[in-house]
Amino acid sequence: MGTGEKARKPAGGPGRGRTRRAVLFGGLGVVAVAGVAGADEVRRLWWLLPGVSKPRKEGELDYAGAGWTAASPANWRLADRPDDYRVDRIVVHVTQGGFASSVGAFRNPWHKASAHYIVRQDGHVEQMVRELDVAFHAGNRSMNERSIGIEHVGYVERPRDFTDAMYASSARLAADICRRYGIPVDRKHIVAHSEVPGTDHTDPGPHWDWDRYLRLVRAEVAAGGPA
Repeated sequence: MGTGEKARKPAGGPGRGRTRRAVLFGGLGVVAVAGVAGADEVRRLWWLLPGVSKPRKEGELDYAGAGWTAASPANWRLADRPDDYRVDRIVVHVTQGGFASSVGAFRNPWHKASAHYIVRQDGHVEQMVRELDVAFHAGNRSMNERSIGIEHVGYVERPRDFTDAMYASSARLAADICRRYGIPVDRKHIVAHSEVPGTDHTDPGPHWDWDRYLRLVRAEVAAGGPA
């Protein structure tokens, strides 16, 4: 999982809000790049400025069906997605451990990794990082910035860990993410951790049923409107 991310200042601390420096820097930046960049890129540059950040509430959920446990701030990076970084990928993971140990790992500041969601065998979904923010889950900075990570409790070598309830629940979650960010439901945009450039991980492994999973995600998207 990803490490070495440069942290931004935490919510509520110094540097929050639109500081005088940020406003000045932002104005100069817009003037400088307006002639060479489109409006969308100028807008993204604004959200990347120091001191510019969206309001947020501790424990606020992005997916209504989830529980909430906060990952350690050492295991993710504050961001303002999708305004600063586009979100156009979902990365599918397997925990190689139980639910409690996985939650504990993401709460441990020495672990240096996390994911946005963990899905249990019984279908329960736990959110641990806001989708606004960059979780260290893919082992690749660029992929971390553009993606949402979904962990699935189990072991890659045990097909019995991938239950009907897990597939169904994860598909509902993935469909909700796809609808909200306009992510196509295909294998280019919903990828395995093992497919991320530079990773040495093998999850979700050969027993993960991709055809079944994408079929379920597409059905959920269709039921709730186009992605």
